[in-house]
Amino acid sequence: MPRFIDQHPMKPFKAEQLKGLQKMKADEFGVTHHEIIFSEKENKIWCVIDAPNKEAVKKHHEKANVKTDFIYEVETTT
Repeated sequence: MPRFIDQHPMKPFKAEQLKGLQKMKADEFGVTHHEIIFSEKENKIWCVIDAPNKEAVKKHHEKANVKTDFIYEVETTT
């Protein structure tokens, strides 16, 4: 499954909500959160997401009314 990273504002999310999102099963777009990295101070979230394609990541965020700053397909060393 391809992996993506995206960035978007943290508000209105809270740290506890992010922990819950981390544990959720794949949504209707096939998106799962591999890791969620955040900075309340900087008002930023970086999502590391497994998804079938970039469009699925975009739809996942649109459903949550979240506008991403960027979405990149990435590779890892693991």
